[in-house]
Amino acid sequence: MIRRLRRAVRRVYRSTVDLSHPARSPLGSAVVNCVVYEDGIRQPGDCPAEEAVRRVRKSGRGFVWIGLHEPDEAEFKGLADLFGLHPLAVEDAVHAHQRPKVEQYDGALFAVFKTCRYVEHEVLTATSEVVDTGELMVFTGPDFVITIRHGRHGSLGPLRERLEASPERLAMGTSSVLHAIADQVVDDCLAVADAVQDDIDRVESEVFNESAGRAGRAGRGDAGRIYQLKRELLELKRAVAPLDRPLDTLANRSLPGVTADVRPYFRDVADHLARLTDQIAAFDNLLDSILQAHLAQVTVTQNEDMRKITAWAAIIAVPTMVCGIYGMNFEHMPGLGWTYGYPAVVALMATACYVLHRSFRRNGWL
Repeated sequence: MIRRLRRAVRRVYRSTVDLSHPARSPLGSAVVNCVVYEDGIRQPGDCPAEEAVRRVRKSGRGFVWIGLHEPDEAEFKGLADLFGLHPLAVEDAVHAHQRPKVEQYDGALFAVFKTCRYVEHEVLTATSEVVDTGELMVFTGPDFVITIRHGRHGSLGPLRERLEASPERLAMGTSSVLHAIADQVVDDCLAVADAVQDDIDRVESEVFNESAGRAGRAGRGDAGRIYQLKRELLELKRAVAPLDRPLDTLANRSLPGVTADVRPYFRDVADHLARLTDQIAAFDNLLDSILQAHLAQVTVTQNEDMRKITAWAAIIAVPTMVCGIYGMNFEHMPGLGWTYGYPAVVALMATACYVLHRSFRRNGWL
């Protein structure tokens, strides 16, 4: 009941993408939005990237934040030339499928993050998709932030709104935006890990369900679901584990655009990441233990079935043996001419079968 309630709450409060919102709509062009911030305050009006950059550099304060969704090379080339982005970083940003990392190019930073989303499902099966991943690339410079999103989720619209509600954070510069993005990525992964824990708890309770074991099923199909959870957990691990080095770099090294005031915030994100990494490792070990317990339970159930089959075979062997002996059609066999021979043999077979059945029941074989 508690797990169902938690799933329902997640469905209600899960962030959705409002395609009508100008800060989140991927319709029409790869450029989702282009906004100028001065002293942490969003400036009114939308303008092309060239005009936004000109306004920022003319005033000498603030920065421009440009958001894109799955741009191709032609769409991104103009921005790359405008901001002087390195060709290697541009290639990674356009083609995606990169490991999480942070690289420095000519005074600008290029960061890659894996975004994660929990896929809701009523019943976990051996083919259920549990974790869906995407990619988020971030270019930061002295006066610009460029975010490139790949995948169906990971919208930065809600994050932008939270930052705009705290102008003092945006006033700290572009590194504060980079921190907010890294923090949201890790928090989303933590939420996915909590949801995966519900699935693991459910599988664990079903594997150790005594009534299922007594019914002889021993949790059939649980092995497939356990392996599926391990595969999905590996997907989450691939998104989380490589983040350790980039966050350590952002928290402890002097990088262009990352001020000393923002570094402690990256250390806080690194602490959350360490907790998440430990949680994933614990889940992996728990799934291994559940799988071993399941296989042991299957073995025990098979042994119980074999004992039952053996017991019934032994019981059936008694009348089979007697009938086989008297079915050999010899002329001179004891009891063939006895009037009570047939009922006596039947009674003997029934008594022997009853004694064997009672003995097997007493020893737990039946």
